Amino acid sequence: MPLDQIDVDQEEKAPAKEMSFLDHLEELRWHILRSLTAISVFGIVLFLNQEWMFKVLIFGPSRQDFITYRALCSFSKSLGLGDTMCFAATEVNLQTIGFAEPFVTSMWVSFVVGLVLAAPYVLWEIWRFVSPGLLPKEQKAATGAVFICSFLFLLGVVFGYFFMAPFAINFLIGYTIPGVTNVPTLNSYINYMVMFTLPLGLVFELPVVVYILARIGLITAADMRAFRRQAIVVILIVAGIITPPDVVSQMFVTIPLYALYEISIIIARRVAPRDDDDDVPTKQVTPS
Repeated sequence: MPLDQIDVDQEEKAPAKEMSFLDHLEELRWHILRSLTAISVFGIVLFLNQEWMFKVLIFGPSRQDFITYRALCSFSKSLGLGDTMCFAATEVNLQTIGFAEPFVTSMWVSFVVGLVLAAPYVLWEIWRFVSPGLLPKEQKAATGAVFICSFLFLLGVVFGYFFMAPFAINFLIGYTIPGVTNVPTLNSYINYMVMFTLPLGLVFELPVVVYILARIGLITAADMRAFRRQAIVVILIVAGIITPPDVVSQMFVTIPLYALYEISIIIARRVAPRDDDDDVPTKQVTPS
């Protein structure tokens, strides 16, 4: 018998070395350090290019020549609707009131954008830490989880940046109280930009969450179909608040969110197909 075959057989028969609690903490520490290093690298690069980061990336949705405004206006004219979907972005005059607010805000924005850019690597580090504790069957079921989660998160952030943020910012800036001058601070603007983008990245992880819950039996496709009307009402309310008062613009926000909900129902049905057959009456065979 070849020597290399003997080594392989001995390795297969050797029991797997169990890690202690401190070993797990040490392993987790290195995963966190590598993730923070990736975020820091992106953050430093962005901080050194903060003029581009603020003018183009952060303040883009508040500018008249933002790509979303131009695309909607061109789409409106191509449909023969004229300037129905063309609207002017409200001028935003920001101010800083803290002594170190510009510097702190630059650091904070660099970190947040760096986190978004490094999200695929961070998710990969999380998977490397979790996967050794899974059974081979569970690892096989989770094949491609890092790619899917990264894609959905970045898709949600992009959707929030190009669709949610422009409409919401114009609505909030244009909403005024008689006798009160609306002069927002830089810090408040950044906080709302983060609120309109990062949470949507998490919302777009809904199919993954539904998949996990359906696998462990906590949710079924029938449950989600039962709450479909409530979900539609919530989506329409959110779209009506953040978009201009026209149906087409509201549909640009409503359709992707509703499609996400329907995709989650399909995933739940595929994971647990037996749940859909509960309402189907079974044919009883009477003895002759």
